[in-house]
Amino acid sequence: MRKFTLLICTLVTLSMLLTAFAPAAVPASVAPAAKVTITIESWRNDDIKIWQDTIIPAFEKQNPDIHVEFTPTAPAEYNGVLDTKLQGGTAGDLITCRPFDASLKLFEKGYLAPLTDLKGMENFSDVAKSAWITDDGKTPFCVPMASVIHGFFYNKDAFDKLKLTPPTTVDEFYKVLDAIKKDGTYTPLAMGTADQWEAATMGFQNIGPTYWKGEEGRTALIKGTAKFTDAPYVETFKQLAAWKPYMPDGFEAVKYADSQSLFTLGKAAIYPTGSWEISVFEPQASFKMGVFKPPVVKAGDPCYISDHTDIAMGMNPKSKNPEATKKFLEWMTTPEFAELYSNALPGFFTLSNAKITLKDPLAQDFMSWRGQCKSTIRNSYQILSRGDPNLENELWRVSAAVINGTVTPENAAKEIQAGLDKWYKPAK
Repeated sequence: MRKFTLLICTLVTLSMLLTAFAPAAVPASVAPAAKVTITIESWRNDDIKIWQDTIIPAFEKQNPDIHVEFTPTAPAEYNGVLDTKLQGGTAGDLITCRPFDASLKLFEKGYLAPLTDLKGMENFSDVAKSAWITDDGKTPFCVPMASVIHGFFYNKDAFDKLKLTPPTTVDEFYKVLDAIKKDGTYTPLAMGTADQWEAATMGFQNIGPTYWKGEEGRTALIKGTAKFTDAPYVETFKQLAAWKPYMPDGFEAVKYADSQSLFTLGKAAIYPTGSWEISVFEPQASFKMGVFKPPVVKAGDPCYISDHTDIAMGMNPKSKNPEATKKFLEWMTTPEFAELYSNALPGFFTLSNAKITLKDPLAQDFMSWRGQCKSTIRNSYQILSRGDPNLENELWRVSAAVINGTVTPENAAKEIQAGLDKWYKPAK
């Protein structure tokens, strides 16, 4: 009996000791936090698989406490739908930003948060940030994501057959065009003027930076120290006028889709356009393609490319999860995001200063020009298209007219400057 009583006492003592040293129960108030969900508003509904299958999983792997949803709207409806959501307080945490005035207006209305202090913004150049910053250049409000680069696609098989090499100077460019025209197998330049915008975007803005010296000329127009009637702009229009003999028969009626088909079907040798065509052309063309940058006037001259700002991401100031939203934006400034995005969308290039490698050879060729040439953006996009007449639309009209031969290069320059003078007064 004494042994039994001693055993009971020992067990009770041991139980008391274990209870005393056991960890306290975790109160419900400090239980692990629930996963936070943030949403992205965008017009790029064609990108949904890329975001869902590649970009978002990469972020969530590093941030398992944050769930990201990509909720795009049809491109034509995006501005209106987004405005309604912002006004009603139902917009997502992250806002995909169009370049320049559309996003600037959202910022001025208080619908985009300032990102001056966001970690990683120092990874972008002034040119990269120019589409999403206040006019005084002090307050960025979107993280730059990607740009498109202008240049010329060419049919490598056609060039090999005719023993041609990609031109590097303007003289070489016309010698190549003459050789293609003389052979007669291919249309030298696959472009029309029916839709007008191609003449400006794929013509004027493609070759023009060579003449107005990129950012030097573009910013001079904004400052009012240069005019469209100056020699560089007249010369750009003269070059466009010289394209006419090399374009398809009846080019005045040729639309954008017609030009694309003319090239991808192997009926044209050169297509003036930009990197955005890569994902369109590669599945369609049965021939080898190459790209060359806008030719310089003479050998040894510095080269310039239009590396045009296209898309960015901002923060809704009324986000219910601001810390998670900032964390996503900071991740977008990293080399990891730059490489992921640029490889997922060949032809849309990170605006970050990060050194990345692209898997698509054509995309890599386009991007390599950044290390060879000075970058600029289309000169009608910042500030200068806010009035009436709209500079961008006017450039479409007169560029097409110059190629058509209905307006001289000199008169085209005068018309553009006269339209700008009606409303634009450079800040003193």
